This record gives sequence, C-alpha cells and structure tokens, in this order.
Amino acid sequence: MRVMILEDDPWIADLLKQVVLSLRPAAQVKCLGSVAEALLDWQQHAADLVISDWNLPDDQGTHLLEQVRRDNPQVPLLMVTGRADRDSVLEVRRLGISAFISKPFQLPKVLECLGQLLPADDAEAAAAAPAADSFVALLGDLPASALDLPLQAGMLDGLQADAAEPPSLQQLCERWRHDAALTARLVAAANNSQYNRSNRPCLSLAEALQILGPVTSRSLGLGLGLRPAAELEDGELKLQAQAYLEQVERLTERVTRLAEQAKLDPAPLQCAATLHRIGELCVLQQAQLWKDGGQPLDTEQLQQALDQWSNELAFRLKAHWRLPTALRELIGACYGLASNNVKRETIVMRLAICEQHPEPDNDDLARLRRLAGLS
Repeated sequence: MRVMILEDDPWIADLLKQVVLSLRPAAQVKCLGSVAEALLDWQQHAADLVISDWNLPDDQGTHLLEQVRRDNPQVPLLMVTGRADRDSVLEVRRLGISAFISKPFQLPKVLECLGQLLPADDAEAAAAAPAADSFVALLGDLPASALDLPLQAGMLDGLQADAAEPPSLQQLCERWRHDAALTARLVAAANNSQYNRSNRPCLSLAEALQILGPVTSRSLGLGLGLRPAAELEDGELKLQAQAYLEQVERLTERVTRLAEQAKLDPAPLQCAATLHRIGELCVLQQAQLWKDGGQPLDTEQLQQALDQWSNELAFRLKAHWRLPTALRELIGACYGLASNNVKRETIVMRLAICEQHPEPDNDDLARLRRLAGLS
C-alpha cells in the first residue's frame, strides 16, 4: 500500500506519517511539500490514499486532488485544512473528498478517521534484513531523517492520559521540561515559519508551547508515542537513559541558580541542559530498534557506539531540526568554549558544567565566574 501526504509543514507531515505507519506498518508513505512535486509523484507512482493540505506555497492542494480524481475515482481523499466550513466543503464537493480534518487537529480523531479510510494491508510487512554488519556500522549509514530520541520512561502513559484530560500549558511545561524528545520536537516546530512569524528564535520549551498552542503541542507529543521504540524497553538501555536524565536534572538545577545570580533568563539554558545528551539518547533508541530486530548487541558494542557516534548524531539532529544558533551554542558550551567567546549565557552554561565536574586546579572556575560577572 502507498500513501501520499501533501503538506508543507514538515512537523504535521511527519505526524501524519507516524499515524499512517502506526495503523499500517507495511505502508509506503511519501511526504511532499509542494503541489508540483506531488503531481509529478502521482504520475510516477499511484497512491492508495492521498492526504492533502488545502493551501500550499505554490498552489492549492485541490489541483492535486482534481488530477487524482480524474485518474482514479476510487482513491480515498483526505483534506487537512483550517477552512472546513460549509462553503469550502461545497466548493470541493465534486471531488468526492472522503473526509476533512480541521487544523489544529485532535490526534485521536485523525487516528479514527485514517483507520476507517486506509485500505487493509495486502500482507504482513516482510522482516527487514539487517542494514549493516554491525550496530556501529549502522549508525554511520543512517540519514538524519531516520534519527530521533526516545521518550522518558513512563512518559507515553502520561501522553495518552493527557488526551482524555488536557492539561494546561504550564502543566505540560512542568511535566515535559526534562524530556529531550518532547523538548526538541516542540522547540524545532516552534521555530518553523508555519508557527513562528516573529523572526525571533524560540529557545525554550515554555516559549514553544506558547507559540504552538495546547492542541498542536499535545498532537506533536502524542505523535512521538506512535513511533517504533518510542520508549526504551531493554533494561540496560533504560538504565543508561536514566543516568543521562539524572545528569540533565542536576545540570538544569545548577544552571538555573547561576542564571538567576547573573540576572539572565534561565529558560534557554534549561532547554540546552535538557538537550545536551541528545547524541547518546539517539544511540540508545537506535540500539532498541536494533535489538527489536533480533540483532545481538552486548555492553562493549553499545559503549563503542556511544563513544564513536554520540557527537556526530547530535550534530546531525541539531542540523536536521534546524535548532537556532543561539541554542546550539549553549549546548556546545557544555563541551567547551571558543577562546574568543564573550557571551555571558554560554559562559554561565560552561560554568555550570565545570562546577559539576571540578578539576583539582580551580583557576578555570574562578576565571569563568569572573567572565560571568559572578566573582
């Protein structure tokens, strides 16, 4: 089965893709961001279901649906739009739209709608052959689009409970603030021009929640729970992730105190603290997927993968998510500072790390405190 998604918001497109794959794991899903690309793709590869936004940067999605309907009157068509009013529905009535999903949409309704429209899988998905001879080799071959982070243990249950009783943005911020997967996804989405029209970078989870709003924020969060290995299940991997979470919590607490002493906004530094172990967490999620595929992975191989690939995968993720430069600099300060750095925020970030792991010679700590204006 093949599903086409025409949606120029990459985060909504990815969310819809995860919904489809959660319902039909064997489906081939193609995401496209313009009508021109979608029309060309349709000519080359017919789809069994087409999901389209109404307004795209280059044209209206209805032009794709008109072509699909001319070629095949049976293909289910689903329109995602912010204009599902009566007049708009009547405007495209001739196309035989199977269903409308209004933006911002409720994920449970999308799941129900697609569950009814998606054709049944012809056959079970064939077991995928190992992509590489070893886990370490696999990590070197993965594109950035295949990388992600696991949710904290127990977070998935909380996300599902929130769908029934929606919490406030303040409650979401409190619950999600140490979860790297949720923080990264929402901050990245909130920096997309679809949501952020201020040209001011979003540097914190609290700000991202305000920009995205409660419905979209919860939908993106629930979408993370639809992925394979959304949470780590292997005992060793869970222990490793817990150790990183404890580091995040200690660093967040320390950098918050220092930022307040330096009279700086602590929120961007807290966000950087949450994201400073994304490379290691990415390796752990890939290890879970590797083990789920029946491949062996011992402790020594896992440690080799963490040592060799954590920094590279973190770099790929930050670039793929297009995290703001200021946030990347704060994360980078956890590992070192450029000699010509004069930004107090990055100095405070570096100071917080160094105070957690002090060297016998405290000259560097004293220097950092002076540069931060805390001596």
